[in-house]
Amino acid sequence: MLIPANLRRLVSFEDEIKRRRTFAIISHPDAGKTTLTEKLLLYGGAVHLAGSVTARKHQRASTSDWMELERKRGISISSTVLQFEYEGFAINLLDTPGHKDFSEDTYRVLTAVDGVVMVIDAAKGIEAQTRKLFEICRRRGIPIFTFMNKCDRPTRDPLELLDELERVLGIGSFPINWPIGTGVDFKGVYDRLEKEVHLFERTSGGLYHAPEAVGDLDAPIIKDQLNEEMHGQLKESIEMLNLAGESFDVDSVYQGAMTPVFFGSAMNNFGVELLLKGFLKFSPPPAPRQSGEQLIGTDHEAFSAFVFKIQANMDPRHRDRIAFARICSGKFQRDMTVIHPRSGKKVRLASSHKLFGNERETVNDAYPGDIVGLVGLSDYGIGDTLTTDPSIRYREIPIFTPECFAYLHNPNTAKFKQFRQGLDQLLQEGVIQVLQVRDALTRVPLLAAVGQLQFEVVQYRLETEYGAKSRIENAPWTVIRWLPKEIQESELDALQLPTGTRIAYDGHQHAVALFDSEWASSYFSETNGNLPLSSLPPASMEILTRHVD
Repeated sequence: MLIPANLRRLVSFEDEIKRRRTFAIISHPDAGKTTLTEKLLLYGGAVHLAGSVTARKHQRASTSDWMELERKRGISISSTVLQFEYEGFAINLLDTPGHKDFSEDTYRVLTAVDGVVMVIDAAKGIEAQTRKLFEICRRRGIPIFTFMNKCDRPTRDPLELLDELERVLGIGSFPINWPIGTGVDFKGVYDRLEKEVHLFERTSGGLYHAPEAVGDLDAPIIKDQLNEEMHGQLKESIEMLNLAGESFDVDSVYQGAMTPVFFGSAMNNFGVELLLKGFLKFSPPPAPRQSGEQLIGTDHEAFSAFVFKIQANMDPRHRDRIAFARICSGKFQRDMTVIHPRSGKKVRLASSHKLFGNERETVNDAYPGDIVGLVGLSDYGIGDTLTTDPSIRYREIPIFTPECFAYLHNPNTAKFKQFRQGLDQLLQEGVIQVLQVRDALTRVPLLAAVGQLQFEVVQYRLETEYGAKSRIENAPWTVIRWLPKEIQESELDALQLPTGTRIAYDGHQHAVALFDSEWASSYFSETNGNLPLSSLPPASMEILTRHVD
């Protein structure tokens, strides 16, 4: 029977959506997040030689850390999109910074994903930044998969690690596989669902696929490689896990009530492919998105997407800026015309790219779940919606409270144009804010950021990308609070300010108060008739709490 052409197109569109997987990797610094990213690319066929973050003399640098400062510091500073195909799946993998000073970038990336791989150092367990990122995922209802990393080093007891997941994070866990040995004796894992043993061999520097032997528990190829004691311990552990009676429930994973747990070593490629296959098998395809009171399904007839990240100068040859957009519904086609609801303008999406770190190639078609890089339109802002239906408008991107403040001076007036242009473009990326202190004698920009290292990045990028040196002067404030939106200038004049407190304006001209301590903030409110203060702009509070049950 012939299938009508319009129905064939519909089936193809639905299949394209189902095979999309868009996820981020989160962790505390040094848990092995970027190394795992490299190894997933290796097993996904996207790279032929894996490089660790701190590349040795003859190894290449990691694909995801494209910024020169990242290579020098050995940390991820900017979130990176990496797209590749694997066993019929179209994968959008987002590597995120682990350091707390860059957490705002990570939080924004989490608005664009449908799943998360949480990397935990099996020797240290759950650490502070992991806990914070987990809570963001919980609020947004993002399914979480856990990878217990560094099993090739001395680790805590696996049962203790599983107990910590439930006790500290309040989430049930199901070990998909179980480690065989630990430290130098780590041999591989037992796949509980397939009832297979996977024993691995180390490769030089972990650059290549780890050779493995696969068989059931009593297969000769397995018994030959495990001594009698290790084989007995493995059997005992499996029996104990089976007696616990827990069953794997995909629905619980989707609801965020259960996390599948995988054990392995990213550095040595032990268990990496099992993690990749398990994630793709059990993670959800792209989900509907909320636009006001309307739930926009992935199969909605209108195209829609939102911008969750802007990055300038990813390609040093062109010095352009690229907007990362998550497609939520409809089909993207290059050169299509969409509406930019914030400005009401029509925009032609002519320069669209598929991303791989800082490398890019032109993309003509994309589907819900895909991340597309859009170049050449300076009107884009973080959180903006792009759509063919003007009634659709996503409000996904939260703003987080700055905790660090510093004045940014331009010591070379001859470079003012470069200084101003560079600062304006970096501001559009949304990782720092600029405040204007009320009644200030000079108009020196006051930078506000979640972490102190953001200022170092701004200085570095101003000099290397725009040729403008700068000088940072730390400001005395540590607390910022937003004043009521309707407050008048005359009311600001009448306020009683504690010593050291100043009034300033944010980028939207909303009045804020800057304090040197939480105590000063409370005292200010009390002495001004219990004036209500907010730690975030009202719109951002609304976004943050929307996903909380």
